[in-house]
Amino acid sequence: MTAPVLVCGSMAFDTIAVFDGRFKEHILPDRIQSLSVSFLVPAMRKEYGGCAGNIAYNLKLLGGHPVPVATVGDDAADYLERFTGLGIDTSRLRVMPGTFTAQCFITTDLEDNQIAAFHPGAMELSAQNDLSGARADWAIVAPDAKAGMFAHAERLHAAGIPFIFDLGQAMPLFDGADLDRMLGLAQALTVNDYEAGVVEQRTGRSMADIASQLQAVVVTRGGDGATLLTDGATVHVPPVRPAAVVDPTGCGDSHRAGLLYGLTNGWSWLDSCRLANLMGAIKIASRGPQNHAPSRGEIDAQLRAAYGIGLPA
Repeated sequence: MTAPVLVCGSMAFDTIAVFDGRFKEHILPDRIQSLSVSFLVPAMRKEYGGCAGNIAYNLKLLGGHPVPVATVGDDAADYLERFTGLGIDTSRLRVMPGTFTAQCFITTDLEDNQIAAFHPGAMELSAQNDLSGARADWAIVAPDAKAGMFAHAERLHAAGIPFIFDLGQAMPLFDGADLDRMLGLAQALTVNDYEAGVVEQRTGRSMADIASQLQAVVVTRGGDGATLLTDGATVHVPPVRPAAVVDPTGCGDSHRAGLLYGLTNGWSWLDSCRLANLMGAIKIASRGPQNHAPSRGEIDAQLRAAYGIGLPA
């Protein structure tokens, strides 16, 4: 078994409902000031999600040893049972009595427009989930409550555990000073191409300059693959063509899992990025963030076909 990976971030439920119509036909622009609408949603599904949950799920698919670090509510019994059944270590998941697990309620229409409401619930208390005493070769600080992200980063830094800072959906919470503070604690940064531009604008520093003070910066570019900045070099990592493009939800988390699995097995940043690209391509072909379930052998075969490298025996 590979070394433990501390996966700090959110655990959430996503409730997704489909309106069999178009919002624009029911929302009158001249009546927005007194909006009152109701949509019949005959199709609905509930998904397991959250950045820590998604990363941990994908790491387990690879044969890794994820240890998710998150706060959940009284309603999380089925999520905890699911992870226990998958063999994922739940010892660092803390139930916060009197709260709900973070939840996103999303209604989509026939044109894929979305109306969403997010309830942070127990996630707001994530700073109280003290990971002091934990041991791991690598960790990640993924989107969560801002206080929790800083608390985890400080504790990991104090323990000498290297970690990846994954900005993601937490981007609106961090100003330039916050980003500089977090980058001073982390060993690596992962962002998509849009987030990279925001980080550069808020810090006044280029990705190359940021990378010069870290082990690596990884910028994902969707169907164009990824850019790896490490050891003073900038390398394009070609994408893997997915079997289908169905749902991008959770692709970034799948990518992070690939990175972490490679690093915990002593791989180079380049080979870790290659595995990460493959994991994102596998995920996008499935609806929902945790419904893809390729075997480890299938992942290995696809990795060999795409990049000529294989998973550890």
